[in-house]
Amino acid sequence: MTDLPHPPPDLPALQRRLAEFAAARDWQPYHTPKNLVAALSVEASELVEIFQWLTPEQSARVMADPDTAHRVRDEVADVLAYLLQFCEVLGVDPLAALAAKIERNELRFPVRREPGA
Repeated sequence: MTDLPHPPPDLPALQRRLAEFAAARDWQPYHTPKNLVAALSVEASELVEIFQWLTPEQSARVMADPDTAHRVRDEVADVLAYLLQFCEVLGVDPLAALAAKIERNELRFPVRREPGA
């Protein structure tokens, strides 16, 4: 058997997997918006901690160290997992929310000059 690359899972599939994981452990009573946003904040802080005392140059090379790169990927996964669970509980479509926010920002912050000029 060969190891063929798997296509990345889509967002709804990941949200279902997270919901199933929590349901199998009876965690739904604890997955309130307040608790999930607090957990999201904690995980984001753990990501910040990796970069806390690095220079800008060191932070740009953080993925070059396999151990640090592993920590970064784990914390990114934790942040995303809690964000997706938070969105699921509140019925927020994260991709639609992001698209709408980008559109609002494009209107709020128009390009004043040619890019690269």
